[in-house]
Amino acid sequence: MKNEQMVRVTTGTYKGFASITMESEHISLTTVPDIGGKLVSIVYKPTGREWMLDSGHRALRQPEYGSSFSEWDMSGWDECFPTINACPSMIDKDITLPDHGEIWAIPWDYTIVANTIFCSVRSPRLHYLFTRRISFPSTDRIRIDYRVDNLSDQPMPFLWVPHPQFAIIEPTRVLLPDYMDKMMCVYEGLTLKREESYTWDDVSLLAPGVTGDGRKFYYEGQVPAGWSGLYGEESGNYLIMSVPRDKVPYLGVWMDEGKFNDRVTCALEPSIGYYDSLDMAEGNGTARHIPAKASFAWYLELSIGAGDWRHRINKFSK
Repeated sequence: MKNEQMVRVTTGTYKGFASITMESEHISLTTVPDIGGKLVSIVYKPTGREWMLDSGHRALRQPEYGSSFSEWDMSGWDECFPTINACPSMIDKDITLPDHGEIWAIPWDYTIVANTIFCSVRSPRLHYLFTRRISFPSTDRIRIDYRVDNLSDQPMPFLWVPHPQFAIIEPTRVLLPDYMDKMMCVYEGLTLKREESYTWDDVSLLAPGVTGDGRKFYYEGQVPAGWSGLYGEESGNYLIMSVPRDKVPYLGVWMDEGKFNDRVTCALEPSIGYYDSLDMAEGNGTARHIPAKASFAWYLELSIGAGDWRHRINKFSK
């Protein structure tokens, strides 16, 4: 079935902001371009499962460039680029990159072509163009293609992760390949120890109850497979995320049980660069560099369903 036949794209309004909704038989996805291209909703229609955490009691407002991420709505899926933590730009010593990078806080341009959503944004201080294209390869899969054009006359280092705040509404297991059996804690929260490794089976289950805790893990070094996922142990709803590991070779997992958010959320964060801060990634040799007047492209795919998730991982890049 051709993409044009199985997908419908419409424009509308979401909490007072212009929005775009892409819909197939199985998936509905909504984005708000003016708020950093935020993905505010991803619903698996057969079960009604909404995967994205909404803003709750927080007002959805236009963020201020340079502000802290936690000052705003703390919802949906944002793109962290060219860093996560605030740090020097590594290009101009007089430029400091803000918390969670630049592009989550500024409006994006968009066009709709052949039932595909194209969004783009230019840095207000550096010379690059960030582009994201969303399409549905099938009725139960989402593909997000990314590209960064370095418009400057010098190499550009960067770090990227998606920050999808998935709603945890039931006991939920964070899925990783069996041989990724340990993860290193990089944010310890209330109970763990920073830079210690933990057996994943012991720490991968999340419950919906707010505890005030929060933690983040990274797989040490490059991942042996490019997928991760979430599985609801009561409903059987699942989400599998995949990236090409030659281009996106690292993986972080953020779990927030009320440390920063008001509800429980989990972000699967395949990463270009290791970890969280561009200056750290530059120092340890894991930042990606785009040559002057050149570009770099990568992609991410989501497979969403209910029931047996294991057969789905074979459809994704390893």
